[in-house]
Formats: sequence, structure tokens, C-alpha cells
Amino acid sequence: MTVTPCDSLADVRANIDRLDRAIVALLAERAGYVTQAAGFKQTRGAVVDVPRIEEIVTKVRALAAQHATDPDLVERIYRAMIDAFIAYESGVWDRTHAG
Repeated sequence: MTVTPCDSLADVRANIDRLDRAIVALLAERAGYVTQAAGFKQTRGAVVDVPRIEEIVTKVRALAAQHATDPDLVERIYRAMIDAFIAYESGVWDRTHAG
């Protein structure tokens, strides 16, 4: 992946805004799948799947390297994102399995 050279801070910000629009759309899609996953899990404890988390982290670190970006940065972002999705999925699980 190549980053287009920018001529100004405004150009940099416009590109970041463009990427943010794409990222938020992808996060919304991911949230939809997380919502579905909560329905398949029989216990609230199953929401936190440590082996799956580590599998994801391993994959995204490799992807980061393939894209010539810092794997440590990508791992930190993904761990924070996974933590947020665990909190989200826990709430979904509670609502869908109540009663």
C-alpha cells in the first residue's frame, strides 16, 4: 500500500477523514457480526475467547508486516478494539439471553 504524498496539513487531514469514514463503516459491519456471535454463545463467559483473541492478534501482526507498518502499533489498536467489542458483546449477550 502506498500513501499519497500530501502538499499540506489540510491534505493530510482530508485523507485521514476519508479513511475514518471507511474505518467506521467497517467497524459497524464488524459490530453486526459480533452481535450475531453473542447469539451463538451459550454462556456469558464464552464472550471472552482468549485463544481466538490471540489468533486475531497473530494474524493482524502478520498483516501489518505485509503492509510495511508497525506490528506493535497494530496489535495495540486491535487489543483496544477487541476489548471494546467484548464489552459491547457482553451487553448484547445479556440482552439476548435475559430471562
